[in-house]
Amino acid sequence: MRIARLTAVAAVAIGALALAGCSAGGSEIQEGTAITVVQNSGVDSLNPNTAAGNSTYNLNPNYLANSSFNYYDSSPKLVKNEKFGKYEVLSQSPLTVKYTIADGVKWSDGAPVDAADMLLAWASSISKYNSEKGVNFTSALAGGGLDLVTDVPKISDDHKSLTLVYSKPFVDWETNFGVGVPAHVVYQVAFPEVTDATKAKDALIKAIQGDDTAAITKIATAWSTAFAVTDTPSDAKLLVSDGAYTVTKLVKDSYITLTANKNYTWGPLPKVQQITIRIIQDPTAQVQALENGEVSIISGQATADTVTKLKGIKDVTTTTTATSTYEHVDLTFNNKGPFDPATYGGDATKALQVRQAFLKVLPRQDIVDKLIKPISDTAKLANSQTFLPGAAGYDDSVANNGSADYAKVDVAAAKALLAKAGVTTPVDVKFMYGKSNTRRASEFALIQASAKEAGFNVIDAGDDKWGSKLGDGTYDAVLFAWQFSSLAVSATQAQNQTGGGSNYNGYSNKDVDAAYVSLATEFDAAKQKTLLAQVDKALWSDAYGVTIFQFPEVSAWSNNVSNVQDSPLSPNVFWNYFDWTVKKGS
Repeated sequence: MRIARLTAVAAVAIGALALAGCSAGGSEIQEGTAITVVQNSGVDSLNPNTAAGNSTYNLNPNYLANSSFNYYDSSPKLVKNEKFGKYEVLSQSPLTVKYTIADGVKWSDGAPVDAADMLLAWASSISKYNSEKGVNFTSALAGGGLDLVTDVPKISDDHKSLTLVYSKPFVDWETNFGVGVPAHVVYQVAFPEVTDATKAKDALIKAIQGDDTAAITKIATAWSTAFAVTDTPSDAKLLVSDGAYTVTKLVKDSYITLTANKNYTWGPLPKVQQITIRIIQDPTAQVQALENGEVSIISGQATADTVTKLKGIKDVTTTTTATSTYEHVDLTFNNKGPFDPATYGGDATKALQVRQAFLKVLPRQDIVDKLIKPISDTAKLANSQTFLPGAAGYDDSVANNGSADYAKVDVAAAKALLAKAGVTTPVDVKFMYGKSNTRRASEFALIQASAKEAGFNVIDAGDDKWGSKLGDGTYDAVLFAWQFSSLAVSATQAQNQTGGGSNYNGYSNKDVDAAYVSLATEFDAAKQKTLLAQVDKALWSDAYGVTIFQFPEVSAWSNNVSNVQDSPLSPNVFWNYFDWTVKKGS
């Protein structure tokens, strides 16, 4: 599964062209149609499975350009895409799952999608090949359930199938695996002298099956760095896709254009020929574009002002959906800053007291009341690190996890903790957030003012490139959001376990690690909730950070487009792009 950083603010604009008949090959593309999708931050990677590229801004175009064995609808319900491929459980003991790519599925350069691509997806995700001291794919998925596949997966003779054998049963196996970037392209980037796709695939398989560390190191470097692009790459191989669309143009912080793949038949067939994702940071400007008829759909983060403006626009439908995205503040444990024990000679208790003091002055309720309730009057504090509000287990966990200690600002308690720790004020805290994000700038201002009362000097480290800086040690606290893209019970593992692919703040707790190990093989729903509650309590006890609110997704669309539906999971409104249509004459 994936947890994507930050939900995107998206808007869809229509390139007004008349609809025409369907083209050949079973396609439902209506020739000449174009839609522009606007999000508030630029694309910086065509591989969103890397730790640095793991953001919704990269996931949205990736969802359009790549296929998978399944996807979630707006229910959300998991829908199998058997036109792309099938998976079947061959055995429950040990858990054995066979994945088979359907006939005719191929990359946009004509190379078949096959077991080599699946083998690379496995290798890039396991902890063995995500080590700082060895081969390192730097995958955001590292440390997840694929670590339970300890033997190299077997490949069928025709190279269409790959079989995973889990050493232990894994509760989230069905959403745990898929095809990522093309294996032959990755190998050709690593070894430019290999120009034939088949030979590249064969060589990659041989390297992984033989545990050829030297070759895999080069493959890992290509996988993790080659797709980190902000403009159209000079190497056209990096644009190869196996989905409904292919990337045809990328301009840094401006737009990315995707054009329908004329050979695509292995999934829900799209109707629109071209989709451009354009970057507009200001949500007010996005609403203005909707009002002007330049934009037909907006969806994602909103402010009170944008909601008010939307209500005044005619011929527009507006909806508000509680999403699987939650705002939070994380503290950094490993940068020799104010929250790191190393700063105090390894004194973990002193560092904990400083973290607790800082969390005591975060104005969580004030943020909800002033910035979120004007959007959704039912908005409440989110008080769990492992359960979303309303989910089964949330109330029980919140009652015991210790979040109540941080429900209200308590300046006196914060000062007392700092005094107990023997820390001299002011305490400098470098605080990172998305600087051009209007709501986050307001959140930062509220936090800065409140923390000052207790002796914290909150330094503005706002940065529009915050996503690429996560985990680099340059900040002490960070404000962003986690977004779930599946209903996996182990969804929070990669961010909270020691060395997890999405663990950006250096957090480590042996009890938390053990709980996730148990959770991975636990199929009893009641026991799953118990384990997640244990993790939740540990995170609050360790002053890991705080959750603030669950995102209200505000979507609005004009009468120029049809079949728009929001979804609580990533990629939200994009999930059914294949149903979007443009009305004639618009």
